[in-house]
Amino acid sequence: MRDSIFKFDLNQEVKDKITGFKGIIVGRTQYNTGCVQYGICPRKLKEDGTAPDWLWLDGSRLVETGKNIKIIPEIGGPHPSAPEM
Repeated sequence: MRDSIFKFDLNQEVKDKITGFKGIIVGRTQYNTGCVQYGICPRKLKEDGTAPDWLWLDGSRLVETGKNIKIIPEIGGPHPSAPEM
C-alpha cells in the first residue's frame, strides 16, 4: 500500500526521464521543504563485477516501468539491544 506522501513503492522499478537511468527503489525520503526523493539501485553489476552506486533522484524525474521485485529481508529495523538515548 502506498503512503500518501510517496508516489512510488519500495522494490518498484523506475526510470529517470532525463538520463534513462533505471533501477529498483530501495529507499525513500521526504524533506521539510516538500522534496521527496527515492534511492534507486541499478539491477546490474558494473562491468568489473563490483556493485553499482545507487542514486537519490527527485520523484518528479521518475516514471514506472511496470516491474517490481520481491525482497524479503532476513533482519530489519533497529537492533534489538540498541542503546537508549
